[in-house]
Amino acid sequence: MGFLKFLIISICVLYLLRALARIFLPFLFKKVVSNMQEKMNNQQAAYEKYHNQNQKPEGTVSVDYVPPVKPQKKPSLDNAGEFVDYEEVK
Repeated sequence: MGFLKFLIISICVLYLLRALARIFLPFLFKKVVSNMQEKMNNQQAAYEKYHNQNQKPEGTVSVDYVPPVKPQKKPSLDNAGEFVDYEEVK
């Protein structure tokens, strides 16, 4: 008798949870989607604001960093290694 009572109560609880989920889950999903949409709109607005502030007129060039010029060494044949003479055969 106890097992039958447990089985009936658990089936009733499952049906009740399914009914409640069908009612409340759409509202929950709508709320989550609207929150995410609002966050994305805020990020887009912040990006556009930052991008418009740092935008330079077209045609201007600015260089932020110029690397130091290293003195160039002339290549010497002493360090180049061995050279082998060869003749081109046709």
